[in-house]
Amino acid sequence: MTVFFHEMNRGFKPLLIWSAAVSFMLAVTILLYPQMEPQMSEMEGMLADMGSFSAAFGMDKLNFSRLPDYFAIECGNTVGIGGALFAAIAGISILCKEEKDKTAEFLYTHPVSRCRIVLEKLLALVAQVIIFSIVIFAVTVLSTVIIGKGSDISDIWMILLAHLLLEIEIALICFGISSFIRGGIGIGIGISIGMYFLNIIANITDDTKFLKYITPYAYTDGAEILNNHYIDGVYLTIGLILAAVCAAAAFFRTAKKDIFC
Repeated sequence: MTVFFHEMNRGFKPLLIWSAAVSFMLAVTILLYPQMEPQMSEMEGMLADMGSFSAAFGMDKLNFSRLPDYFAIECGNTVGIGGALFAAIAGISILCKEEKDKTAEFLYTHPVSRCRIVLEKLLALVAQVIIFSIVIFAVTVLSTVIIGKGSDISDIWMILLAHLLLEIEIALICFGISSFIRGGIGIGIGISIGMYFLNIIANITDDTKFLKYITPYAYTDGAEILNNHYIDGVYLTIGLILAAVCAAAAFFRTAKKDIFC
């Protein structure tokens, strides 16, 4: 597991920075809720009547006087965008950086199979995403307890679970792409942001609903999770299949490509 621990060590600083940044924004948003709660009932009707804008973010289906509903929009977007960016950047760079940094010749000539190297890198990537999500969950629990809303975590944990699955999916998609390129953090960022806006477009009209089958943000819709009390299995299954295909492509591509050309 030498490669695994090496990647965990190499990824520790970015993991720490991203976890701290997203956790800080998340904590501030939750801790502000008691001051905003009295005005939420007044804002609810206004937000729900904003037409396509409300539909795009699911605000027409939520009761903002409840912390879980407030969390679904305000905190959900923070975790959704921040977590996806972290997963995308980590995934898109973990394989291609060996060629970019000219270390591929050294790594792949060791008496360890390429598939073993890719597997350990994949495990390190997933482990970093899970650690990121554990930190986010811990900060969420602590923040809700501080404001006296600790019991609401029972409605919030499923939203965070959906975002963990989203982060794993985006990480694996970018992991697969990483095996075909020599560098491209911009590609990872573009994928994560593009998926987010595809979901917004899909929420606006029925004519664009088919886009939900493409973006993992479809099954992280906080309004749908809170109203239905489950994560949409169809969108989730499609996403996990796509993630598995991309991960498999990384193994196939790395095993076949000529690193010396």
